Amino acid sequence: MRSYVIFSILGLTLILASISTTSVAVAFPVIISTFHISLILAGWIISIYQLGITGVMPIAGKLGDILGKKTTFLLCMALFTVGSLLCAFSPNISLLIFSRFIQSLGGGGIMPAAMGIVANEFPKSKHRAIGLFSSIFPIGQIIGPNLGGLLVQNFGWQSIFWINIPACVVVIVLAAVFMRNEQRKIARIDFLGTALLFVSLFSLMAALSIIGSGQSARMVAASALLFAVAALLLATLLRHEKRVQNPILNFDVLRGRPFVAANTYNFIYGVAIIGVASLIPAYAVFVHRMSTLQSGILMTPRSVGMIVASSLTSFYIMRWGYRWPMIAGTLATALGLMLFGFRFESSTFLYVIIAIIGIGAGLSAPASNNACIELMPQHVSTITGIRGMFRQIGGALSIAIATIILHSAPTMAQGFRIIFFGMAALLVGAIPAIFLMPRSPKVVASRVDLDVED
Repeated sequence: MRSYVIFSILGLTLILASISTTSVAVAFPVIISTFHISLILAGWIISIYQLGITGVMPIAGKLGDILGKKTTFLLCMALFTVGSLLCAFSPNISLLIFSRFIQSLGGGGIMPAAMGIVANEFPKSKHRAIGLFSSIFPIGQIIGPNLGGLLVQNFGWQSIFWINIPACVVVIVLAAVFMRNEQRKIARIDFLGTALLFVSLFSLMAALSIIGSGQSARMVAASALLFAVAALLLATLLRHEKRVQNPILNFDVLRGRPFVAANTYNFIYGVAIIGVASLIPAYAVFVHRMSTLQSGILMTPRSVGMIVASSLTSFYIMRWGYRWPMIAGTLATALGLMLFGFRFESSTFLYVIIAIIGIGAGLSAPASNNACIELMPQHVSTITGIRGMFRQIGGALSIAIATIILHSAPTMAQGFRIIFFGMAALLVGAIPAIFLMPRSPKVVASRVDLDVED
């Protein structure tokens, strides 16, 4: 019974994080008018959050394995709460962006720690539990825009941050009471490696965000400088990690053949699934002349499709294995993207297409989240953190490239057609990577170097 209570607490946390992410977009116009700022500057309210969670995900995963999942989870929740409080009190855009960064440091660490706790609480059915846990996030994507709109309209933009605070306090208290304390590993934290990893990822994501915001000479120069900094720090990090006893980067999760395949697939998943979620509302407005409200409603079938398909896949993952849900989901998503590449006059058909994409993502998500976990079951948090990092980088890269394509294309419709067809082709090209991962949860590593032969 205790395990189910803990699962419910973690589920509430995931919904809260999802609502917080999606409700900010609704408050965007009000924040712009309140502070009298440009759209590009306001965009950093969202960009800084994405930068922060990308940098902290692999770090939080490793800290979960060292400090314990409960301790890491509580620390992340505390950071998220403090960040929300600072956001609500921010008197200007500079402090709001800084506060969102603090909030992201907590938000990015919640998922890896929570995944590790779920795996520990359900050792005999962890694949089903992790899959079901993944299906909770889209619930917040449905609630967030609607709740955010209601709060902003009646109580102002600060209310979307104020509402987090009592909910976070409740979660922290419940987690402290019900979650089990783990025996910590005796290991030193690689602080230098942590700093190098975070700053290198932050520089990479910042470069992608800046180049996606415009193509002026100054922005291109700033992006080039940040890319160079990221490359230099990454090279320094790799050299440093080979010398320390307990590196922040677990090379087994990066270089083993099944893990390389899983990380490659999740990077492409981020390009096509996370990236496309950011593009579809703009596509609906600019190509199909929908209103802002209609473009938000258009995303609802995607979330519903993800919830249904992901829940179904989670229940049958032991029977179906990893490969066929991932293949079916990848092909369904690619089909939906290709259909978006054609301009249909009927807006009703757009809801059908977005539902197909949601079903495809829902089929893929539980399997791709679980793939390879049984090869290193003691490092679930680390695997989840690195997996999330690759997805976020893929999403940021796709948005940056898509922005350049839309800026260069003769018309918005042609630009979106190139983007959707390109994403569909990339997804289909990722299918061979699926066959390099274990076929099902029953397959275990048979070689020391984790080259699984099944």
